[in-house]
Amino acid sequence: MTALALSHAPGQSRAVPRLLIGLAFVLTAILVVAPLVFIFWRALAEGWAVYLQNIADPLVLHAIWLTALVAVIVVPVNIAFGIAAAWAIARFRFPGRKLLMVLIEIPFSISPIIAGICYLLLYGRQGLLGPWLAAHDLKVMFALPGIVLVTMFVTAPFVAREVLPLMQAQGSEQEQAAVTLGARGWQVFSRVTLPNIRWALLYGAVLCTARAVGEFGGVSVVSGAIRGQTNTLPLQIELMFNDLNTTGAFAAASTLTVIALVVLVVKGALESRR
Repeated sequence: MTALALSHAPGQSRAVPRLLIGLAFVLTAILVVAPLVFIFWRALAEGWAVYLQNIADPLVLHAIWLTALVAVIVVPVNIAFGIAAAWAIARFRFPGRKLLMVLIEIPFSISPIIAGICYLLLYGRQGLLGPWLAAHDLKVMFALPGIVLVTMFVTAPFVAREVLPLMQAQGSEQEQAAVTLGARGWQVFSRVTLPNIRWALLYGAVLCTARAVGEFGGVSVVSGAIRGQTNTLPLQIELMFNDLNTTGAFAAASTLTVIALVVLVVKGALESRR
């Protein structure tokens, strides 16, 4: 019946897809392209010399370095956690399995600011573990460890969520066959499991990297926003706006935008390979 109706109205059947495609292009131009163009236009409004001067500012360079350092620490840890959690859930049945699946999803349902406050109440000087940390001269809040911890929390689900469905769909037949043929645990993982999940793993790692680089809410709570010490790139951008250095803020934002665009390109490439 539907095919018959479409055959009697070919013009209408073409008009609807064209309308939807046109609407998609318009919304993309308004919501995505226009802000990107505006960022680079404002960043370069005073010329390349001023743009490069703002990028070369020691505070901006430190913020870029700190952001990269946090990502370098967080992403490998979350890759290991994601693989371990996905392996345990997909391959074994144990008490607390469903609870583990729920716990993995918690960072998606909790505001990063709330997570930052929880870490502050736990590791801060007046927090639950604060006196013990102070007695042993260990500083977590308003330092690199606190930034890493809260970033690790908000990015924890990405790798596990990409790898787990694939491992469940693939089953364990190939791994069992490898064990039957005499392969050991590491051989099974490196030669059977890892090749089968590599694209999902890379995809999850890319998403984790993008989230780690752009995290603002939780980091703003635990970092203290100390100039030249605990300001990541998103926090540095806000600081420059508050200092009325609009051009510098957009210059720093353009750096973050380039990182995001690179991540999107890699994400698209991985999606096509998957």
